[in-house]
Amino acid sequence: MATVVELTYYPVKGCAGTSVPEARLTPAGLAHDRSFMAVTEQGVARTQRRDPRLALIRPAVDAEGERLTLRAPGIEPLTLPVDASGPRRPVVLFSTPYLGIDQGEAAAEWFSQVLGAPSRLVRVPPEHDRVTDGRTPGTSGYADSSAVHVLSRATLDLLNRKLAERGARPLPMSRFRPNVVIDGWDEPHTEDRAHRLRIGEAELGYAKLAGRCVVTTVEQETGLKTGPEPLRTLAAYRRAKGGGVVFGTKAAVLRPGRLSVGDEAAVTLWGESEL
Repeated sequence: MATVVELTYYPVKGCAGTSVPEARLTPAGLAHDRSFMAVTEQGVARTQRRDPRLALIRPAVDAEGERLTLRAPGIEPLTLPVDASGPRRPVVLFSTPYLGIDQGEAAAEWFSQVLGAPSRLVRVPPEHDRVTDGRTPGTSGYADSSAVHVLSRATLDLLNRKLAERGARPLPMSRFRPNVVIDGWDEPHTEDRAHRLRIGEAELGYAKLAGRCVVTTVEQETGLKTGPEPLRTLAAYRRAKGGGVVFGTKAAVLRPGRLSVGDEAAVTLWGESEL
């Protein structure tokens, strides 16, 4: 039986995740996932692609979603009330315009110090109406695309075997920043074919394969780029038809609800892999 073995949400886009034993799945993904985003003074999203030091920042949101605590090495932690009703400001994520609620000067100064560049922190506004693409459309906060990233241990195990054949060291699951990790599938990349997935009270619908970028080369514990792996190895066996490499899947939320580590991951609809 396939089961959920890890649940992780990432309160601030690009920053470290919070692993939890159970979570509430909302239409936009795990509660609080990518609900905040660091941006430049011009409102352009900061991601690990250009700001790998984001990985060093460990945000935490309280159970009510009313207070955000930020921690990073070498700087005093900052706890601030979450502003969910303040003035909106334009922000840009991958050339697409959205709105964000600025979280104030203290947050801006804190992020600017950690990242070494002028920055602001914004929150998704309640009226955020983003529509995500893929086979199953949905919505999300400031995630790259769909609401939930699914990855299996079998898939990572295969990659690590291929890395070992090249003399490269194995990589932890955290390098790929999934929301839901599943164990119990014998075949690697089974998630590619799991087009409807029931977990606890919730149900996910397959949207697309997860395209991988330079963020996979960032060591999440140090915030440092480590070289060409795993992209070099993935390119040898996981190249998408349109170019680039894929690893894991993105899913939209069909039915919100509670899900927990240990829940069965029951596939209710199988499909063909798009690779």
